[in-house]
Amino acid sequence: MALDLTVAVSAYDRTRALLDGRIGIEGCNANVLDLEPEEMFHRSLHFGEFDVTELSFSNYLTMTAAGECPYIGIPIFPARKFRHSGIFINTKSGIKSAEDLAGKTIGTPEYTVTAVTWVRGILEDEFGVKPTDMKWCWGGLREAGRAQKTSFNIPEGLVLEPAPKGQTLQNMLAAGDIDAIISPRAPNCFLEGHPDVARLFPDFIEREKDYFNSTGIFPIMHLMGIRKELAEAQPWLADSVCKAFNAAKAVAYLEITEDNIPRVTNPWMEAHTAEVQALMGNDFWPYGMEENRKPLEAFLRYHFDQGLADKRLSVEEIFVPSTLSHSRI
Repeated sequence: MALDLTVAVSAYDRTRALLDGRIGIEGCNANVLDLEPEEMFHRSLHFGEFDVTELSFSNYLTMTAAGECPYIGIPIFPARKFRHSGIFINTKSGIKSAEDLAGKTIGTPEYTVTAVTWVRGILEDEFGVKPTDMKWCWGGLREAGRAQKTSFNIPEGLVLEPAPKGQTLQNMLAAGDIDAIISPRAPNCFLEGHPDVARLFPDFIEREKDYFNSTGIFPIMHLMGIRKELAEAQPWLADSVCKAFNAAKAVAYLEITEDNIPRVTNPWMEAHTAEVQALMGNDFWPYGMEENRKPLEAFLRYHFDQGLADKRLSVEEIFVPSTLSHSRI
């Protein structure tokens, strides 16, 4: 008898075949829900609503280290992104380089956000700027009143304060009340062409390519998790879920490399994909623990060093044991 399963994941090209039913999960009658990350994370981590769910990497590690996470991870990473593009500055703040961020006030939607954690780690590793070298202001990027959803112990020497009541980070940046924003989303003042707002790295694509060439890291933002009690009761389930997500990703790869009639709304998608493959390999969005050891170990280090977890976790600790390796033919 098939296991009834509720799966929550956002609609990406690499998950669409699961969402539309072209790919199923072996042994399961799966109800796959398309949800936006913020709603999904809130409902999963606070209420454990889903059997299988996409999770914020940072929040997952914080709760796992504290023994409070209802989920255990599997090495499926539906969301990844290079983040050199996510630093926005007020051009009147005197910031000309990454090193100039030292001593400045930086806005962030939440201090614990995965994307922001990556940027802080990269700033320290690549440019020598530590989180404690900057002052931090957290609050809503576009809407005032955003709260810190995950609690953590603020490291000694770190200045972290909420935005003034009624203020958004994007308005504060445009007005010069803060010097920069690090955010997974661009502020509207940048998108609308405010004359005093710019990216710190306008050449972010070349910088991100150089970063990958030098480190081998493609940053992971989200991972999939299975409710702990379900993973223990159904030891075959984790592997079935991994197989399904890999199959859905294979469908996406076929669609973006279609050389007859494009399935993606980009007339040069085939050429763009070939360029990415030349840099990152044919499987440029890899799943699996060993295939991702470099980004996993880097983020675990950043996360602990920045005070976001009570203990430093190992790569092996954060995944269902049966998914740590896979059979080969």
